[in-house]
Amino acid sequence: MQNRDRILAKVDELQGYMKELRQIEPASFEEYAASIEKRRSVERLLQISVECVLDICSLVTSALKLGLPSCEEDLLEKVESAAIFQPETMRKVKGMRAFRNIFVHKYGRIDDHIVFSVIKEQLTDFDTIIRETVRILNNR
Repeated sequence: MQNRDRILAKVDELQGYMKELRQIEPASFEEYAASIEKRRSVERLLQISVECVLDICSLVTSALKLGLPSCEEDLLEKVESAAIFQPETMRKVKGMRAFRNIFVHKYGRIDDHIVFSVIKEQLTDFDTIIRETVRILNNR
């Protein structure tokens, strides 16, 4: 597959971010809320992790010659219609993008409870994306 090395480099980058997030993951919401450094570190790592997922989507779309997307929404539509990821995983990718946009575009105050729940309950979604990306690379 064209872009295989670049896709694998992004997978490796994402794995590194997941490792960092798990190393700084607070034990409790109180610990998270009490540390501005921890909150901002977690927020930034989540933001760049989602951007890495979107980069993977873009590279896979290019490698499979699915056409040039006009925007991120179009990119995700191309990925979804090509069934690159499982439907549930695709739903999570779309949710990640929306979550990332809150950080990037400051659509409102960031809710620390939501961010904390993401790091406690949804980091495995990134692991799923990594597994499915590797599966795609091995099957094409």
